[in-house]
Amino acid sequence: MNHIKSSLGRVRAWLRLAMMEKKLPDYFRLLIDLREQLQLCSYETGALLLADEAGIIAGLLVGLSIIDCNVAIKDDDLDRPMDVIDFSLYLKEIISSGAVVHKDENESFHKVATILNQKHYLEECNRQLMASVTNLNQKMEELQTANTLMRNEIENARSGLVDLQQENSMLRCANSALHEGHRRLLMTVQQDIRIERETYQQSRQGMDCLYQEAKRNLNEEIQTRLDLEKELFLQIGLKQETDIAMRLLEKDAHGKQDLIVSLRTQVDEVKGVNLKTLHKIQTVEGSLQQKVDVINQLELKTGQMVSTIQDMDNEMRRCEAEERSAAETARKLGSQMADKEAQSQTLETDLRIEREWRGTLQKNLEQEKAKTSRQRMDLQHLMDIKKECEVLQSKHLQLQLVCEEQEKALAELGSHLSQSKLKMEDLKEAQQATREAHWTDDREANACKQCGKLFSVSRRKHHCRNCGEIFCNDCSNAKTPLPSSAKPVRVCDNCNSKLLPCYSAN
Repeated sequence: MNHIKSSLGRVRAWLRLAMMEKKLPDYFRLLIDLREQLQLCSYETGALLLADEAGIIAGLLVGLSIIDCNVAIKDDDLDRPMDVIDFSLYLKEIISSGAVVHKDENESFHKVATILNQKHYLEECNRQLMASVTNLNQKMEELQTANTLMRNEIENARSGLVDLQQENSMLRCANSALHEGHRRLLMTVQQDIRIERETYQQSRQGMDCLYQEAKRNLNEEIQTRLDLEKELFLQIGLKQETDIAMRLLEKDAHGKQDLIVSLRTQVDEVKGVNLKTLHKIQTVEGSLQQKVDVINQLELKTGQMVSTIQDMDNEMRRCEAEERSAAETARKLGSQMADKEAQSQTLETDLRIEREWRGTLQKNLEQEKAKTSRQRMDLQHLMDIKKECEVLQSKHLQLQLVCEEQEKALAELGSHLSQSKLKMEDLKEAQQATREAHWTDDREANACKQCGKLFSVSRRKHHCRNCGEIFCNDCSNAKTPLPSSAKPVRVCDNCNSKLLPCYSAN
């Protein structure tokens, strides 16, 4: 109960809650049992709980357990002092001797009660008019404040719309520039890739031609070297055969003395043949030396060609690496292009969202315009209400004048006793009708008599002080003075509609 601030308010809330839970007698009995312990710090001298009557009060509170209490704690202002009903106006003066009050005093008492009822009715009407005027003034101020806020919001929305339009145009220009730059970059990259591909193909064809030519020359040189080696083997074989023949001839020189002359000629011929062979051998050796030089040159050329082939292989690897790097660059450019396209799609999506937002802002602006027109109509209605309020104020002044006149007329009422007697008879009849009304028990009613809504913790039961039936708060929120009460009391809507013309006539 954070809304209750004072200690008395908390005590009142605790008492009502204890009554609803039917534990008030137990709590009171507990306080009586502990009064000796709490006497020094909590009770004053002569307190009720210290007297003997406290036990009687505890016994009487036990009887309250048979009553089902339903009290709304949050709706009442528990911090405010409770209103005290003054029953002095309804109590008859008792003479010590026990005699009955005179008839004139009774009539004057009823006359004063009637005048007080009329005065309370006029004060209630005046209070209701003042409350309605205050509420109308508050509503007019709230509507003026809301109108000012709506105008400021419309101006802010307009300025925001202009900024959004400028930002939208800037985004469109940036988007077109990005598209143009991406297109030019893509064309440049494609041209570079095509030129690099053509250059690589041409260099690859030239390298293939050089490789085939070098391979062909190498095969020819190898075949020439093999032919020279075969011829050299033949000459060596001839020289070995000649040496063998010379050794045979030297062996046979001693055994064939008779053949010396013939053999000398043959020897001379052989010498000539040997000389020719020697010349041929020298010629072959010279040619062999030349062929060896040629072979060395061919080997050098072969080494150069091998180094050239290695260089070509390295160049080919480098070209392949460049091709791979070019492919990687193309892939990166492709990914960049994909990213740019994604960014372009994102920008298009943002642009579409901006368009939708713009449409929404236009719709909101139209709604704000409609609200403004409605507020203007409400303002016009408020002006009419203000005029009506001025009329009511003028009526209120007239009513005040009438009230003053009626107060002045109170002095003249003493001379019109006959009229007062007639009014008193009417009031007695109304009081008799009120007394004859049946006061409905709380247990018998579960729903409102007028609207039929079921009662609950939030919807409380209220008795009409005129007919005695049980209604909800909405159906019995009117208050009308009755002959049995000095102040206006709660009555239902039907009784209010019946009693209001009567008091207005009076």
